[in-house]
Amino acid sequence: MILRPQLQDIKIIGQYSGRVILGLGLLMLIPLLVAVCLGEHAAALDFVIAASFCLSAGYVLILICFTHKEPTWKHGMVIVSLSWLLAMFFGAVPLYLSRHWGGYLDACFDAMSGFATTGLTLVQDLDHLSFAHNMWRHLTMYIGGQGIMIVAITFLVRGAGSALPVYVGEARDEKVLPNVVQTARFIWLVSLVYLLVGTLALSVTAFSSGVPAVKSFFHGLWVAMAAWDTGGFAPQSQNILYYHNFTFELITISLMLLGSLNFRLHYALWAGKRKEIFRNIETVSFFISIMLLFGLTAFGLASAGSYPGVSSLFRKGFYQVISAHTGTGYMTIHPLQFVGEWRALSLMGVILCMAMGAGACSTAGGIKILRIGVIFRALLEDIKRTMLPRSAVVMDKIHHIKDIVLGEKLLRQVALITLAYIFLYLLGTLAGIALGYPLKLALFESVSAGANVGLSCGITRPSMPAALKITYIFQMWAGRLEFVSVFALLGTIIALVRGK
Repeated sequence: MILRPQLQDIKIIGQYSGRVILGLGLLMLIPLLVAVCLGEHAAALDFVIAASFCLSAGYVLILICFTHKEPTWKHGMVIVSLSWLLAMFFGAVPLYLSRHWGGYLDACFDAMSGFATTGLTLVQDLDHLSFAHNMWRHLTMYIGGQGIMIVAITFLVRGAGSALPVYVGEARDEKVLPNVVQTARFIWLVSLVYLLVGTLALSVTAFSSGVPAVKSFFHGLWVAMAAWDTGGFAPQSQNILYYHNFTFELITISLMLLGSLNFRLHYALWAGKRKEIFRNIETVSFFISIMLLFGLTAFGLASAGSYPGVSSLFRKGFYQVISAHTGTGYMTIHPLQFVGEWRALSLMGVILCMAMGAGACSTAGGIKILRIGVIFRALLEDIKRTMLPRSAVVMDKIHHIKDIVLGEKLLRQVALITLAYIFLYLLGTLAGIALGYPLKLALFESVSAGANVGLSCGITRPSMPAALKITYIFQMWAGRLEFVSVFALLGTIIALVRGK
């Protein structure tokens, strides 16, 4: 028998969701300030309307659902998945008001893409979008990279007891520090330090290449935000190709790699444990995967004669591989070049990079390279067992910050999440094929959406069918939250309808 949620359950979910909406409204004051300072009056009005809407709705929801009860694990999962959907709907309001999106669905698509750090976009005339709206686009990515609930835990949640369920519900099952609130604040500390360093480096590079001072600062800030958070939004329609600057590309590669590392690994490195990067199964698997998949991609590009010369192959081939594997989605080529210049072998290399993703408990999406490493290690152990006597006892361990036994529970969890991602990629691929797109392009775009990458082969555009937009929104949402909290929300909805 399915039990229907009680009024107290709905109040707890509503109150914490209201806090998230309230926080979103407060964050809209940042692009509003940018609009006022730069004299963008129309943009300022957009954010006054959107912020007022968020603050009013959030405050009303908190009042209606006021309760002193703290969320349980079940509540935490539902709060997370529901809050991400609400963030999409409310975060899309200023985008829609700008008239640079064809409709509210398109604005919702970009809002989810931003919060999920995907980078796929349906914006029209991006090159003439206001500074304030560009600030909001990249701010959604910066918030989403750390996690919407990390913001809530840091500023809006009372204590660690109520913080843990929502922290875990956002696909972060690894705590950096014993206290969840301290973990959230450490994540923000790391993010702000790298944001400052990245902004300075990119701004100076842009300014030295002839970009005006104000534009250099904002472009440096926005690109640093998206590169660190492995997002992919860019302030220009040509993406990173716009800058035509090798140093700029190297800096973004460094930020993408840093953003793709596990926050627990960042803590270990900051604590002086430098050897951890060479011992950790996650970083070792990541390095091996990059080398193998770049080799595959480079072989395909060399066979096609697409980019003759080492420099060209690095800037066009290696950059796309790193962008895909870190889940960033920055591009130094045009989307249609994937169709015209990249052979199937090269495309497959990039698709595998996107599908696998980077570090767990990082800003990256995808299956996560830690799970891939565990699967291959388990496979090697099974091969070893077949070669040893039956009486031999094999206890295999992996090193991930600490030594971990490869037990049945761990392997089952890894296998289930990996299968869930494969089904998610398949869902988008079938939707693309059903709507008339070729298999390899439908697969490419689906994996990009489901793994929260943002590379595009040209399918994602304002004219694509609404059904595909909704499919990609679902993929970005489910892929970013890693399914468990999504299933919890769907189960709660079913219980509300059919429960007793």
